[in-house]
Amino acid sequence: MYKILIADDEQVEINILNTIINAAFPSNVEVQRASNGKMAKSMALLWSADIILMDIEMPVMSGIEAAREILKENRWTKIIFITAYPLFSYARDAVQLGAIDYILKPVRYEDVVSSIEKAVRQIETMRQLRASKDEMLQDVGESKNAHLIAKVKGYLRSNYMNYGLSLESVADLIGVNASYLSSMFKKEAGINFIDYVVDLRISAAKELLKDPLRSAGEIAEKTGFESSSYFTRTFKKKTGMTPTEYRSKAGGGKEI
Repeated sequence: MYKILIADDEQVEINILNTIINAAFPSNVEVQRASNGKMAKSMALLWSADIILMDIEMPVMSGIEAAREILKENRWTKIIFITAYPLFSYARDAVQLGAIDYILKPVRYEDVVSSIEKAVRQIETMRQLRASKDEMLQDVGESKNAHLIAKVKGYLRSNYMNYGLSLESVADLIGVNASYLSSMFKKEAGINFIDYVVDLRISAAKELLKDPLRSAGEIAEKTGFESSSYFTRTFKKKTGMTPTEYRSKAGGGKEI
């Protein structure tokens, strides 16, 4: 069961989102509503919402402010921003906060469903990771570490695009010391944690570079890099080529 909170000051939008959610996920979600950012913050924390569909422009407290407060208390809440204003500053703030998606109004059925399914996949990998950690504590022998690290790798494959993903955040999720996780990850995976995440991001970036219409900024945002310049430096360090050079070699054309 997934708890989904819809936060919007327009009742019409709440009704539309509620209709989409109930049609697409008829049996495994519970939905609540909030009409402003302050109410969304209180309800999300008291109710322990798994997913929040959050309008950015709301009275009393904006969606950005509410999300920031919510994530301070529960960094694992999945937030999907919804807005009628396609401004770059909104997208930048959403990414920096760790939002998993950004939908423009008027919302489309397929966009809402796709974003929620993305959130559900991330929640499931998180739950499996926690369950695996609990199993490890009850188990004995060397295989327990291999099992846990396999689950951690699965979690990273589902969450590499998240801006706030870090060794510390994953260690906190499974309740172990960050240094211990780092050592165990290197031993079992044969690569350190940070390099594994970077490799996942570079691999995803290579696929996105095949699309000549995607800019470096967009690719950086979609693969979890904090800026296009950092993405370009890291890409060249890992591949020996700039993203533009790789795109040209791969036949993607267009400078980025």
